[in-house]
Amino acid sequence: MGRERWRSVGSALWRSVAVWLVSTLTMLALAGILPDFQLQSDDGDSATRIAITAALGAGAFGLLSSLVWPLLVRALLLVPALVLGLLAFFLNGSLLLLALSLIPDGRGEANAETAVVVAAVMSAVASATGGALAVRDDDAYRRRLYRLSDRRRRRLAEGRVGPVPPGTVFIQLDGVGHDVLRTAVDKGLMPTVAAWLGQEGTPSHRLTPWRTDWSSQTGASQLGILHGSNHDVPAFRWYEKDTGEVMVSNRPASAVELQRRAIERTGDGGLLTLDGASRGNLFSGGAEQVALVLSMAARRGKENRSRAGYFAYFSDPANAVRTALSFVAEVGREIGESTRARLRRRRPRVGRGGLYPFIRAFATVVERDVVVTAVISDMLAGRTAVYADLVAYDEVAHHSGPTGPDVEKVLQRLDRSLALIAKVAEHAPRAYRVVVLSDHGQSPGETFRTRYGLTLGDLARAGCGLPVPRKAQRTHSGAEARATVRTALRRPVEEGAGEHRPARRAEPIVLASGNLGLISFPDVPHRMTREEIDLRHPALLPTLANHPGIGFLLVRSQERGPVVLGARGSEVYLDEEPGDLGPLTDFGPGAADAVRRTDGFPHVADIMVNSWYDPQDGEVLAFEEQIGSHGGLGGAQTQPFLLSPLVLSAPVDDGHELVGAERVHDVLRRWLGEYQGPEIPLVGGGGGAADDSRHEGPGDTAFAVADPAAQDNTH
Repeated sequence: MGRERWRSVGSALWRSVAVWLVSTLTMLALAGILPDFQLQSDDGDSATRIAITAALGAGAFGLLSSLVWPLLVRALLLVPALVLGLLAFFLNGSLLLLALSLIPDGRGEANAETAVVVAAVMSAVASATGGALAVRDDDAYRRRLYRLSDRRRRRLAEGRVGPVPPGTVFIQLDGVGHDVLRTAVDKGLMPTVAAWLGQEGTPSHRLTPWRTDWSSQTGASQLGILHGSNHDVPAFRWYEKDTGEVMVSNRPASAVELQRRAIERTGDGGLLTLDGASRGNLFSGGAEQVALVLSMAARRGKENRSRAGYFAYFSDPANAVRTALSFVAEVGREIGESTRARLRRRRPRVGRGGLYPFIRAFATVVERDVVVTAVISDMLAGRTAVYADLVAYDEVAHHSGPTGPDVEKVLQRLDRSLALIAKVAEHAPRAYRVVVLSDHGQSPGETFRTRYGLTLGDLARAGCGLPVPRKAQRTHSGAEARATVRTALRRPVEEGAGEHRPARRAEPIVLASGNLGLISFPDVPHRMTREEIDLRHPALLPTLANHPGIGFLLVRSQERGPVVLGARGSEVYLDEEPGDLGPLTDFGPGAADAVRRTDGFPHVADIMVNSWYDPQDGEVLAFEEQIGSHGGLGGAQTQPFLLSPLVLSAPVDDGHELVGAERVHDVLRRWLGEYQGPEIPLVGGGGGAADDSRHEGPGDTAFAVADPAAQDNTH
């Protein structure tokens, strides 16, 4: 402990010296620019003497700012915020004038107006310098934890009989598959996870793979995990004939409705109804404390707290400076990586220009910093259950592929975030069990359009005998971060992403969700049967089933129920005992059960299309412009992971497989009850977006307490 304390003191001293030197240079530059600001006598001085004067002035100003400024702010707490904001400039200028007056021989001089400008510039430069240096150092943050943890531990224990039970933090690494995590650990990219798995010591966690439903995407998986039901979520986006609407999982209005349906089906508010917090998710999970939750973003007015995390986080200037610098660095990194990929003619490749570098930086820097800081605040507040989603890997893998240098850097930074959370757990007011999981994986492969020169919508139109445009229509990424950044900026989520809308109602609506496609005929009010489709468009099903980029189709026969169609007339009737799985064989065990379950959804499409899959290379063909995709069956996209502490019971018995997001919900709910008793369900309207009576809690205003300085070193 003594060595660590001396290291902390040395680090703090180094940062102070660096800030002082930069402030000195800033003062010298301002003295040369501003005619009313001088650092020398009227008779002139040597350069050395002027530099000493600047150093003394910068040191005095920094010392006064550290000692006097907090006292002034405390004394002015009753002043209205606007007035205090204006007073801050003049008070800062007054401190500079006082600092200049302390310089020997009266060499420092400035009029009042100039002092205000100089003080403002020096304060900004000092904040930026200190923030940039703190990015690589968690000692300052750790010292703050020491001061806060004991006080909050005492507060949490007040009024309780016996010890405080442990809390649980669930961290979702969006899109990180089981094999990707295992490979990253073996390569040394994720030392925190490696230590938990006992690579160089005693393990503290177990790694368990699980299998997604047919819809292997965040909307279906997270709804099932947080709310216990993903019934009637056939894809990332789908058309509902009874309302004439396209549902999109990352559209706020759709997220609200999906959460409402899940609560109605299960009868309780979700996984987080007991003293829970939901951070950065699509759904609230029934938590009272929510920030950056998409299902809350459709609200307007004071009740909408979906963006509260951004405002609370960036109200701390140090947080803003660190994140801004990391954001700029990430934009530069993406431009450099994209340029190298283009110059080397790397294949497969998709467009990464336009706004994408900024969207990537938002997902990998801003969203991560805000969410991790929110989780830390929740832990320091002693909350019982916290669930947070980090979307960085998923966003980058869509455009760079699930493996390679681009995503390896992201995995390294995610591991540092886990290390920071684990360090906070050591000093939190209650013990915490950290569970890490993913909602799906990602499968590599080029796009359907790149390989064949047309989209799934073009192919469907051709099968219907309709004209096909010469230039294939481009679809857009359905990544979660894109909708999140639009929500943060109060801009509507794009309506046309990943969908082909017909000009006339007789034409099919074709939607894309990764390598899963959905074809619906909007002029027919019910789900069309195979016989009706063949009668209306006799060439459509053969055209689709025999195309080399299509793995299989799901339609419903009026006489024999759900049927899977493949190339060369292959058919598998799911309600009958199959002797041969036909086109489903390559998609692994459980494929037939997953397809059969989806067939029972009320809003399943007339034709469900799963792309081709190569079991040797694990590649699929995405119907969207993604070279790392998920949404259907085939490869690593259906194989996420669950990393849990050994003190918790095993997710499943030996020899059994964990299948489906709803079963993962059951496991997580069981773990929450193992130490503290069962959760209390919120029947009816409970669960975040469905309940307008929720109030602001301390967690929504506590973000400035925590500091994500240790999780990034991008500068």
